[in-house]
Order: sequence, then structure tokens, then C-alpha cells
Amino acid sequence: MSSMTKSASKAFTPLTIGPLTLRNRFIKAATNEGMCKGGVISKGLAAFHERVAEGGAAMTTVAYCATSKDGQTFVDQAHLSADTIMDFKALTDRVHKHGAAAQAQITHAGAFTFLPKDFSSMKPISANGGFNKFGVMTGRYLKKQMNRADMNAIADEFVRAALNSKEAGFDAVEIHMGHGYLLAQFITPFYNSRKDEYGGTIQNRMKFPAEVLSKVLDAVGKDMAVTVKYSQTDGKDGGNTITEGIEIAKILQSTGAHMAQLSNGLNVESIDTMFGNPLPKSSVKPKSLIIRVGMMLQPKSKEPDREFKQLYSMAPAQQIRAAVNMPLCYLGGAQTMDNVNKVMDEGFDALGLGRALIFDPNLVNALQSGSIRNSGCTACNQCVTLMYTPGGTACVEEGGHKGHAPKLNTTPASAA
Repeated sequence: MSSMTKSASKAFTPLTIGPLTLRNRFIKAATNEGMCKGGVISKGLAAFHERVAEGGAAMTTVAYCATSKDGQTFVDQAHLSADTIMDFKALTDRVHKHGAAAQAQITHAGAFTFLPKDFSSMKPISANGGFNKFGVMTGRYLKKQMNRADMNAIADEFVRAALNSKEAGFDAVEIHMGHGYLLAQFITPFYNSRKDEYGGTIQNRMKFPAEVLSKVLDAVGKDMAVTVKYSQTDGKDGGNTITEGIEIAKILQSTGAHMAQLSNGLNVESIDTMFGNPLPKSSVKPKSLIIRVGMMLQPKSKEPDREFKQLYSMAPAQQIRAAVNMPLCYLGGAQTMDNVNKVMDEGFDALGLGRALIFDPNLVNALQSGSIRNSGCTACNQCVTLMYTPGGTACVEEGGHKGHAPKLNTTPASAA
């Protein structure tokens, strides 16, 4: 039997993470869908994830479920509170109908928020206080350094969100510790220059995020998989390198995370590290001035645009794989069956797919049947900017999935 056959067979075998067993190793990674207009958990969002489940993925991740309304980045995002449970349950029921699992990504924006003035606190919380560069357009010029009482309150928010997700029928929660949101604001030196026990070394900067993980594990870890998404590197000088990335993985392992998904980069400082290439220059321009300014905040690199390379995060991920024994999900530029085989051969337990499943939600079934070996996704990143439009995330490529009617993104998922 060839190595390729072995690898392919492993990719389609079950995987157990915590109390959850998945039917194969393919996980739909969180990709902000933009299908919760006004915070509505919509029929459009449910249909999006049902297509992924029907297409063969073992688990689909609902992106950015804020722990509270104040934890949202934009108004058009999900929040996991008591009044959204019914609609989330309609979504998870549609996923389960096709034999797949559903994962809620739970997170809080911290200072990285563009909510309107009348929506949330005028002084958002973060690891550091002082000037808040994200608040220029919303009048939130300052951010508040979290004290111990704030940390207790936010940890409790994460626990409540996890308990609500369990009631809504989710099989797993993914705690977002990457990309510059609140927990990442503790982890990265770009946002954390504290002089107390929560600043300084990576071990100190991880104390609060690890505490959140521990409390969520205590609350739901016997019934749900509790995973973590984090940035292996910050992708910019002065930020975390793979040295810190390895230490973060060790802390997640010792705290008891059931799996870590290995992402990269930060939303503003190094978005091309996250995606493997820049956002398109001719991208859709969001109507919201606040969102446009947020996109403009991304620094212009003096270096030539990075060309997309398949498996672009493999080098740091290999170092983390060698350093820990916990289950790891590789994420970053898997476009072909050969890529899948490589990920399995390198010892990763699961493979996260984002843009490739937006292009073709049926990709996993097609790879398993052998009808195709390569995704048609070109990593043009137009799908990323489309999340700000009424239709939400979709593909613009010929042969890609074009999404659904925008009205579905304002209709509650549980509506008749």
C-alpha cells in the first residue's frame, strides 16, 4: 500500500477529541460569515453550515460567537446568550441531520471593536489601558486595563457562553485566543506590556487565557470538546515568534485543552500571515465607514505582496507538533489531496479548511470519492471581504459556491 493511500485513509478515519468522536479528520475552520445581520442567528447561517455538513466535513465551526453583545466586533455578529439558543439549536439540528458535529467559536473582542456608540461601553476592556487605536471612528479613544474583577467577569462570560452552546446543541466550543481579540490581547506583546503577574513572560501573558480555558473545561469539558484556536506566531517583528508559539501549546496541553487549531497572525498587524497572502486590493468596499477605517488600519508593508503558497503555515506547525503530544489541527493553505496526505504524514490529528470549503462545501465528499484531487479555490480572498455585504461570505470564482439570498441573513433560523 502506498504512502498516499495510507494518508488518504487516515484522513477519512474517526478522530476522538475529549468526549467527542468525529467521523473523519476534516474540520470547517471558523470564517466570519457575515450572516447574522443585526445579531440575528439566521436561516442563511444555518444553511451555510448545513451545506458544509452535507458535504462531508466532520465538524463545522460557527465563527465568532461573542460571549456577550459588548464582546462583538461589529453589530452583524453572533452572540451566545439566552435569547439566541433557540436559533442556534435550529442550526445545530440541521448540521446533525447530516452526521456532522457543530462547534461554536466563543470569543470577546476586547478593544478590537467597532460597535456604534450607543451599543457598548465607551471604554472597552483590554490587557492594557491607554490609547485605543481601534476607537478613533467610534469615539472610544481610550481602553481600560482589565483588573481582577474584570477578569472574573469575563471568565464567567466564557463559561456562560459555553453552557449556552451546550444547550443549543453544539458538540464543541473553540476558545479563540488568536488574531488580536481579547484573549490574544493578553498573549501578544503588541497589546500587553503589563508589569504585574499577567505581563512580561509568555507564561505570565498566558495566565488569564489559560484560566478561561480551565474554567470552560470544568463547566462543559465532560460533555463537549473544548478546543483552542491561537496564532502560532504574530507574523511581525516585535511580536510572538515560534518560540512563544511552542510555549503557548505546552500551556494549552498542561491546562487540558482537547485540541489546538494552529492559526497565524493578527487581524491588523499581519493579516497576510493569517491568510498566506494579502486581502485583494480591488476588494468589495463595505458601506460602513467604521469597517472601512478598520480595514485601512492594516499597515502597508514595504515588502512585495506575499504570493499564496499551499501549506503556508507548515514550518511553524511542524515545530509545535514536535513539542507537544496533544491533538493538533493544522490550518493554512490545504488545497489538494496531496496536501491532505502531507498534513496526515506530519502527524497532525485534523485538518482545518476555510476558503476551500467556501468555494466548494462538497469538497470532502469529492476528495473521498476520488472525483477530484484539487480544490478550485484560488485563495483570492474576495470571500473575506464579502462578509461585510448583505449576502455575507460567498465565492466569486467561476465554479465556486455563490451563497444564498441576502434576506435569509435577516430571518431567524428557528422561524417557520
